[in-house]
Amino acid sequence: QVQLVESGGGLVQPGGSLTLSCAASGNIAAIDTMGWYRQAPGKERELVATITSDDTTTYADSVKGRSTITRDHASKVANLQMNSLKPEDTAVYYCTARRFGRIYWGRGTQVSVSA
Repeated sequence: QVQLVESGGGLVQPGGSLTLSCAASGNIAAIDTMGWYRQAPGKERELVATITSDDTTTYADSVKGRSTITRDHASKVANLQMNSLKPEDTAVYYCTARRFGRIYWGRGTQVSVSA
């Protein structure tokens, strides 16, 4: 089993920045891809960004150029830095980790972008 705990969410003004952090624990060996998803009220969950074991990254078009995903391979911590935040970025952000084909999810952290 892999446990994921997100942190770093909160209320931020439009144009502001935020860094989300995800700490993996448990059977963290062999975790390959880690990522972030988000779900806004009334909407389906969507991919935000992923990072593989060789640090290849992918981003949703909606956050590309404004967000950076990084990871520490030793500690299995994945961070998502988000800049130039918009009200439409408001959502619950979930961390994911894949291990032997199984996807693990964190419980999520709320990000609210409002003046």
